[in-house]
Amino acid sequence: MITFEKVTKRFGGKTVLNEISFEVPRGETFVIVGLSGAGKSVTIKHMVRLLTPDSGIVRIGNDVISSARGAELERIRGRFGVLFQGAALLQWLTVFENVALPLREHTKMSEEEVEKTVMEKLRMLNMEDSAEMFPADLSGGMQKRVGLARAIVMDPEIILYDEPTSGLDPVTSRLIDQRIKDLRRELGMTSVVVTHDLHSALSIGTHIMMIDDGRIVENAVPKEFIQSKNKTVQQFLESQYITRRGEWEKGMDNHVG
Repeated sequence: MITFEKVTKRFGGKTVLNEISFEVPRGETFVIVGLSGAGKSVTIKHMVRLLTPDSGIVRIGNDVISSARGAELERIRGRFGVLFQGAALLQWLTVFENVALPLREHTKMSEEEVEKTVMEKLRMLNMEDSAEMFPADLSGGMQKRVGLARAIVMDPEIILYDEPTSGLDPVTSRLIDQRIKDLRRELGMTSVVVTHDLHSALSIGTHIMMIDDGRIVENAVPKEFIQSKNKTVQQFLESQYITRRGEWEKGMDNHVG
């Protein structure tokens, strides 16, 4: 579904991505973790061509997005939905209007069809009762759910999540994790999640990849990830009180639902 082939990206004299290669299979929830500045967000920005690699290729299925231009680039971008770190809701629009915005801008749906589609997505995220509220009236977790409804309203093939639990309390974070798992199960979407929250990564991920200093240091299913012998991975696990002898080993085979 998504393939990186020896992708390198530099900013000034710093190499942020150093010939990284990996593949995100269709229908997976692929989680990218790492310390701040490791290259996580730079990686997903390449997937939608917000950044162009200095060398290497990025493919979305059979499309080469890293060299696409104009209408071709817009067509490939249309395969994605994005949940931004801060939800990025327009404060002067209601919840309904925020979610309806992509449909009104990019489709020829009637208002009746727009209403049906928006309410369907809001119901999936238990937000239908908030349709006429404004973002300022919502909690951080509720805003994230509205942002997620907007990300899926066009039924994209792929959803990118940029720090979906950032700034949320642990209980709300786990609720967002559950919604991400529900969407994968119900809609079969391919998901790419950037996070520093390993508890979230281990809960939702079918694969977890860790980037450190622009290189991939581990790429494995969760059960194998927590058993990694890589020292950087071990330190990252221990920093969040996750150990190879910890509770994450129990039920790991079935945790992704």
